[in-house]
Amino acid sequence: MSSMSWGMLSCRPDAAIDPWLVALWEKVLGLYPVPAELTEIPRGVPLPSTFTLQLFQDVPNTVPQELTVSSLDPHQPPSESQPFLAPMVTNERVTGPSHFQDVRLIEFDITGSGISFVAGDVVLIQPSNSATHAQQFCQVLGLDPDQWFTLQPREPGVSSPPGLPQPCSVWHLVTQYLDIASVPRRSFFELLACLSPHELEREKLLELSSTTGQEALCEYCSRPRRTILEVLCDFPHSAGAIPADYLLDLIPRIRPRAFSIASSLLTHPNRLQILMAVVQYQTRLREPRRGLCSSWLASLNPGQGSVQVPLWVRPGSLAFPESPDTPVIMVGPGTGVAPFRAAIQERVAQGKTGECRDPRLGGPEACSWDPSWLCPAGVHPTLPGNFLFFGCRWRDQDFYWEAEWQELEKRGCLTLITAFSREQDQKVYVQHRLQELGPLVWELLDRRGACFYLAGNAKFMPADVTEALTSLFQQHGGLSSPDAAAYLDRLQRTLRFQVETWA
Repeated sequence: MSSMSWGMLSCRPDAAIDPWLVALWEKVLGLYPVPAELTEIPRGVPLPSTFTLQLFQDVPNTVPQELTVSSLDPHQPPSESQPFLAPMVTNERVTGPSHFQDVRLIEFDITGSGISFVAGDVVLIQPSNSATHAQQFCQVLGLDPDQWFTLQPREPGVSSPPGLPQPCSVWHLVTQYLDIASVPRRSFFELLACLSPHELEREKLLELSSTTGQEALCEYCSRPRRTILEVLCDFPHSAGAIPADYLLDLIPRIRPRAFSIASSLLTHPNRLQILMAVVQYQTRLREPRRGLCSSWLASLNPGQGSVQVPLWVRPGSLAFPESPDTPVIMVGPGTGVAPFRAAIQERVAQGKTGECRDPRLGGPEACSWDPSWLCPAGVHPTLPGNFLFFGCRWRDQDFYWEAEWQELEKRGCLTLITAFSREQDQKVYVQHRLQELGPLVWELLDRRGACFYLAGNAKFMPADVTEALTSLFQQHGGLSSPDAAAYLDRLQRTLRFQVETWA
């Protein structure tokens, strides 16, 4: 019908997609003309809002229970539509005071929630905007935070937004629902231009929403990570004229954030722990960029009063073996170690130390790892079957759970291999340790049926670890490059190689 432009390969997608869409609709309308009684909506005229806000003159007599307590259906586990308000028990910084990154170990009390989880599952947390940002938003838009309203859909069959109580206060809408800290998309500028009464601001908004203005939009918003709130402050006349009915069309809802669960219920009953890096970085904007959820969680102090966080649990992408005899190799640098702490706690509590015993050598004695054990006969008869490759910058700054790992090593439940990247002239990462211990890794995977797990930042580490694996398959397994790639693919297909990464 219409061929896609090859320009998509060399320029921004919008520059190719927009002309293609124009040509597409011309052909469609040529084949199926619009009835004469219908007219095209002119550019610059907004579509009707999805909802209308029916305002209350006074505070309603009945306040939704969702605003104050966790009214859980005892027959249903907590979910996005019905989260559990979990009391925060501890919020502890676990990196050194001079370390560049603030990493927190946070514990929640889930008593009475009905929440159950296993190693590899994730917890979803519904964050809130800061009171400062919410107040600024209300001021710029001229909203009364104490105003109450109900939502009425304009079209039949349209359901109310999930997670938004009825009736609702403007303050709840702004703090709990509207993602004013997100970076706006092109459609935001297009709709805001339609709503703007200010000629100069409208012209600029139209430019930023046009096909030819995408480079300018990238420079203004995408690269510096400018937020919706900051954009509205830059266009005050337009912001002050936004009809309240359009707020939910203009601004997306706050999405929950997923965290790997870093504890086992077998070790910490009625508790759920996460290991969280507080996101903060600098762009060319004066104010540092901060992650909404991590900054919000880091700001909460259970020592100064009751703190409750909306959360629920869902299955994760990592599934650990049920057999106690299956060794597991876990590679988790940085906060990527979180799901493996849960797995190790769970396996140890269940007696799944997975000792790699060779019947030819015998002997139940448990020992700690020593590279000299790698000999032609294979792995030491009592080498613990939980293998953790952990990497960080400095032993004394970001070595998470050091004492816990050392205690498990003493008990013969864990083999720990560390890589401290900044403690020597040449940086050492987990992939280097894998290569150094290539005979052990190959023995475990090829002869012992071990499962291999990888978790952490998706930027470089997964590719580097994968390359190290295929290299050691060739060096210690005698495989060709294609056969090594096929071997890794077979591990993936049989769920013996599993990866969980995040950006």
